[in-house]
Amino acid sequence: MVTQRDTIAAVASGGVVAAIGIVRVSGPETVKLMDGVFRPADGKPMSAHADRQLVYGELLDGEDRVLDLCLCTVSRAPRSYTGEDTAELQCHGSPVVLRAALESLFARGARQALAGEFTRRAFLNGRLDLTRAEAVIDIIEARTPLAARNAAGQLSGAVQRCADEVYDLLADICSHYHAVLDYPDEDIEPFTLEKYAADIAGADRKLLRLLDSFERGQYLEHGVPTAIIGRPNAGKSSWLNALLGYERAIVTDVAGTTRDTLSEGCVVGGVALRLTDTAGLRDTADAVEAAGVERALGAAGSADLILAVFDLSRDWSEEDERVCALARTAPRAVALANKSDLPPRWDAALLRDRFDAVCVVSARDGSGLDELSQAVRTLCPPPEAAAGEILTNTRQRDAIARAEEYLAAAAEAMRGLWPPDAVLTECEGAMGALSELTGRLVREDVTERIFSRFCVGK
Repeated sequence: MVTQRDTIAAVASGGVVAAIGIVRVSGPETVKLMDGVFRPADGKPMSAHADRQLVYGELLDGEDRVLDLCLCTVSRAPRSYTGEDTAELQCHGSPVVLRAALESLFARGARQALAGEFTRRAFLNGRLDLTRAEAVIDIIEARTPLAARNAAGQLSGAVQRCADEVYDLLADICSHYHAVLDYPDEDIEPFTLEKYAADIAGADRKLLRLLDSFERGQYLEHGVPTAIIGRPNAGKSSWLNALLGYERAIVTDVAGTTRDTLSEGCVVGGVALRLTDTAGLRDTADAVEAAGVERALGAAGSADLILAVFDLSRDWSEEDERVCALARTAPRAVALANKSDLPPRWDAALLRDRFDAVCVVSARDGSGLDELSQAVRTLCPPPEAAAGEILTNTRQRDAIARAEEYLAAAAEAMRGLWPPDAVLTECEGAMGALSELTGRLVREDVTERIFSRFCVGK
């Protein structure tokens, strides 16, 4: 049976060859295990060394043979990441050495950590609330510097502080009301709703500001939905590959090679995009290709940004006109006048009045990529907000939205001169939603879902 009384261990640095590899340990037997698997060069056991001190020595296998010369550090409870005794072995990054180090720990009583178990223990031991725990995986998965900074702000408690401020305010209001109700003979300031009207309105605005950032947060987290469209053989798949930096899509001279949508994430101009390559737009009797064209139309219809690719080396056609018309349905559209390395058959200036930006490019030699990057950054500027104040998590958005609805109902009840207990019921509902947000109150299945996103060793 898995319990917090177990001492857990895992490789925290991945399974590839690297300069340094880290084995992490947490639990009540941690320091004892370090005395068994690590022999400090100064002759003193790890249990005799101070917290957070890097100690040089020998890593031992299950038969006390030297595996590696490495560093070890311990952090005793409660001043550690998990709130328990923890340790890290900083070894040379051989997967064979790291696995042998784990086997040595397992032979002495540790067990393999589950995915996300270190952070889960930090949450259960009160070292992190749920919003900060979720920020850990957001930092690991961040695809842009802005996404990393925002996740770091949330890890430092930006969302938690906002939630706690509102929660504490509502707790003060409720406690004042109940104190007056339960102790009428005491010298307590009379409770009036008017005294708290501005406070509740201010708390509601604070939650609304967070909610308003969620759409921008989705772009930050998942990328701006972007469709690459164009006639067959205009160079759509070539540009997908060029932006990704590797050959993701098959590129041939045969028209209709791409018959389905293909999606990948990348960063262009510092902006995260969720690129979708599409089938070439044309009328066709081929049922499979026709289905691909329909999917291309669907991808373009749901895109917030369209990259429309045109072939400068071929005559302008009705298919190109169709591409222009489809691009105009998107909130933002950039024209890529492609194959600029070949003699042009028409002038890219023809596109100027039809698109937000026009870039003369060549997927073959990469020319025009800087102009495209600047156009994307101009049309989809990264959201501006203090680090941690852009909401990216759907679970958090839903909890905050429910809390805001309760507060809006409380404000409406106050304006309607409802009895204080009716207003307080709405305030308590908001407190319940905020408790779910931070993890004061949360179902087991919710925590299971959150920590299942984590890798082993975190």
